[in-house]
Amino acid sequence: MRNTMGKRNGRQLGIILATLVFAWTIPAMASDSLNITGAGATFPYPLYSRWFYEYSNSHPGLRFNYQSIGSGGGVKQITAGTVDFGASDAPMNEDELARISGPIFHIPTAIGSVAVVYNLKGIASGLKLTPEVLVDIYIGKIVKWNDSRIASLNPGARLPAADIVVSHRSDGSGTTDIFTNYLSTVSTEWRAKIGRGKSVNWPVGLGGKGNEGVAGVVRQIPGAIGYVELAYAMQNRMTAAALRNKEGNYILPTLDSTSAAAAGAAKTMPADFRMSLVDAPGKGSYPVCGLTWLLVYKEQRDEAKGKALVDFLKWAIRDGQKMNAPLLYAPLPKPVVEKVDKAIRQINYKGKSLYR
Repeated sequence: MRNTMGKRNGRQLGIILATLVFAWTIPAMASDSLNITGAGATFPYPLYSRWFYEYSNSHPGLRFNYQSIGSGGGVKQITAGTVDFGASDAPMNEDELARISGPIFHIPTAIGSVAVVYNLKGIASGLKLTPEVLVDIYIGKIVKWNDSRIASLNPGARLPAADIVVSHRSDGSGTTDIFTNYLSTVSTEWRAKIGRGKSVNWPVGLGGKGNEGVAGVVRQIPGAIGYVELAYAMQNRMTAAALRNKEGNYILPTLDSTSAAAAGAAKTMPADFRMSLVDAPGKGSYPVCGLTWLLVYKEQRDEAKGKALVDFLKWAIRDGQKMNAPLLYAPLPKPVVEKVDKAIRQINYKGKSLYR
């Protein structure tokens, strides 16, 4: 099997590393600067870092302080009101929304993929896995790489008689929510026994904090398997599985296969923008995709910060989308952008719209 993920690794790695450098080289704030604080998802961190850098450069005096602490942390901080915006790859559920002191918008920013990565000497990207096999690996029913069910999907592959070492996130994570949403969608057993969530009671495996923690387990332990955000998999030159999608095709996580999964989003996007993209229809759709959102109060507490945040959101859903693809996130479809713009117009301070 040919390593199709390796074609653009050098170029993509350079872009992503440059983005991370940008995040740490933003000039120190002047005393009269306006500082917008946010916290949450690690999934879109490479993209957000680039956005904040580019936008701050063109808006002197405005600075962003974003803590990449996971979607669970982002929900907690926006609920507590300790940040100006939260970020999550998992939409807030009804219980979480009930704890919020006022209406909150889920502003979609990008569409990304969760790659299933593995460490098998001599096996390049493209190892075929069905939904059923992936579920049984994570439940603990399939424990060896040369199991007949894996071997039958990959004739000719020299699969070792090695233990499968399962890796998963130990922190509350939107990446986990997307992944377990997929497992719950394709398996009634998973849905009944484990379910979907930013954190779940994993039947088997080793936990790692953040994408870097899961990637560390996979890279260090022969025979390991895990799930990480696509840009992170590319940055670390990890090998990824080709998963069987709804149409029966085995698809690698790429920008094109992510965009294919997003193609129908505009037609089915609900008014509050909370929707799932896992197991999406389409011949070329990668099945483990999801939206990521910024969580913003409809009624802002600070007029200056509210105006600055609204201006940034307007930029992010239009000009900012040009930066999505180079960092391996699918841009929002144009019809979705127009729907999101209408929501942004409703963000206000004491009843007065901050949109200008």
